[in-house]
Amino acid sequence: MALKRRHKIDAAFSMASMTDVIFLLLIFFMITSTIVFPNSIKVNLPQSNQQAAAKPLTRVTIDENLNYYVAFGNEAAKPVTYDQLVQQLAETPLNDPERFVALYADETVPYREIVKVLNIANDNHLKMVLATKPIKNQ
Repeated sequence: MALKRRHKIDAAFSMASMTDVIFLLLIFFMITSTIVFPNSIKVNLPQSNQQAAAKPLTRVTIDENLNYYVAFGNEAAKPVTYDQLVQQLAETPLNDPERFVALYADETVPYREIVKVLNIANDNHLKMVLATKPIKNQ
């Protein structure tokens, strides 16, 4: 008589590998979402040798028709009047404790319009970063 031994197989499921995959996906989406800024307004930026390393949360855009747009974080840019721009920038410290504002101005925008926005930022103790595009190698 041969004794047949039955081995009891423990069917425990380990969540460790699934947790690793979820964690890696979370990191991937967090990194890619901070890199991409939705900027659907077409602005021909001036060229520059250096690019700013900081990515401000608040963005002001002036297009070639001198229309103003404001966006916070990953929001889409909203058209505003000059008076609304003053109010929005006054509220920037509430939304962005670092107080950085990026200015995207078309290269055809008169300098006086850029200075008007810089003055608003100065009045509200904001740090302004002028967005440019890199110089293309010839």
